[in-house]
Amino acid sequence: MSDFLSQIQNTQRRFVQPTPLYAAGSPEEIDAFEQLQRGLSVIFETSFPDPLSPKTVVVLPSTTLDEEILGELEGELHYEERMLSMLMLLRMPRTHLVYVTSTPLDPVIVDYYLHLLPGVPSWHARKRLTLLSCYDLSPKSLTQKVLERPRLIEAIKRHVSAEHPAHLACYNVTALERTLAVQLGIPIYGCDPQLLHWGTKSGSRTIFRKAGVALPAGFENLSSEQEVAEALTQLKQTYPALRKAVVKLNEGFGGEGNAIFSYQDAPSDGPLGAWIAQQLPHRLQLVAPMLTYEMFMRKMAEMRGIVEVFLEGDIKTSPSVQCRITPLGQVEIISTHDQVLRGASGQVFIGASFPAASDYCIEIGEMGERIAKEMANLGVLGRFGVDFISVKQPDGWQHYAIEINLRKGGTTHPFLMLQLLTHGHYEAHTGCYQMPNGQTRCYFASDSLKSDLYRGTTPQDLIEIAVFHGLHYDGASQEGVMFHMIGAMSEFGKLGVVCIASTPQKAQALYHKTVEVFEFELKPA
Repeated sequence: MSDFLSQIQNTQRRFVQPTPLYAAGSPEEIDAFEQLQRGLSVIFETSFPDPLSPKTVVVLPSTTLDEEILGELEGELHYEERMLSMLMLLRMPRTHLVYVTSTPLDPVIVDYYLHLLPGVPSWHARKRLTLLSCYDLSPKSLTQKVLERPRLIEAIKRHVSAEHPAHLACYNVTALERTLAVQLGIPIYGCDPQLLHWGTKSGSRTIFRKAGVALPAGFENLSSEQEVAEALTQLKQTYPALRKAVVKLNEGFGGEGNAIFSYQDAPSDGPLGAWIAQQLPHRLQLVAPMLTYEMFMRKMAEMRGIVEVFLEGDIKTSPSVQCRITPLGQVEIISTHDQVLRGASGQVFIGASFPAASDYCIEIGEMGERIAKEMANLGVLGRFGVDFISVKQPDGWQHYAIEINLRKGGTTHPFLMLQLLTHGHYEAHTGCYQMPNGQTRCYFASDSLKSDLYRGTTPQDLIEIAVFHGLHYDGASQEGVMFHMIGAMSEFGKLGVVCIASTPQKAQALYHKTVEVFEFELKPA
């Protein structure tokens, strides 16, 4: 019996991860992470530019964000599918991908993406793709789930060849992703979590001032109900005509951490501060419907926040600039978008048009570059977005920088899909996306195509409808509709679309056609 137990123990040693060498967040772990990150520049110079170079990318689509706010996103678990756009990297014949999710991906969804690969048989791509799952539906972040499963970490490591340059691709990088990178022994193409402050609402305002970019008047680093009330009071005293102000949590996202305060009926000659303090719990309109005032103020104490003027204008848009800082410190302007915002306060991100309007896409690109250079000076790495509010004036547009999202965002995966499918690039100096054949492309994308009619529609149903009605992306014309978050459609009646065409008008027309087709096919009998 002792020999049998010994054999079991020897087998377990091969599969069970040993106790981590470093405690999470310890100086030793941080030093190990910094050493891994230093190797990125070599990989970037040698492996990245060569499409025939063997490489492994571990994709971790974890939205490691505040769970209470994230819980407001319906179908949040299926947001892990947004980074399936990275399966297009398999067009490079010696690239291997390890894609990790909370629950297993439907094979129909995986096949859908592999079929889109230009010039690569899906069989060849499939043998270079490893899908791993935590089998965990809990609301914890995916990264936390992986860290709780040492055998899964070992499985990931077994699929990273010692001979291949490898890196970790994440939605966002926190201390949890740093811990996982150290345990896997590979770097992250993303920002050091010690620099995350510069991607908060307060940190963003500091960067905007350094870059000399206009921003709304306001106050940052607020940490209490009293400080919020005082900031609201000072804004109204400084700008007597101000009708509304925005209160934002430092680490809110998608508008879910924002709130609007109305100054309607504020006293003009009485004790303004006392009135605001008394009215604040009743007048603060929270964007996230499930958040209470008490929860919001508790979050304000935990993560701090800002108060700024609500920008008014008869014609007002919400463009964004997507930037990238390479491991060599180079600044690139990847894209510009006009964001579509909805909700009672116009604060919730719904979708985006690419590129941003020709009236100002070059101008906001230049502003984004100035901001990105300040970020590069601080050591920031990877993709991030800068959001603006643009107000039409008689003599042109006035742009105000609003926030930096130091992570991938709602405009990242649509552009990645376009770029990896068409091999084109965005030219910031012209504001156009150029393909190798000289043609241009635009798109309209949304993560929130939603209707109760869609509930019960399986991935197979969706693909059949798209093919029958000619919506499916056509590699020959390089136009059509691509779907993402397909797994959310049956349960939540929600999915994402990227509608690619040669002009913005055609892209919008594709989107409206998609909505009309769904309404026709899925309406009750």
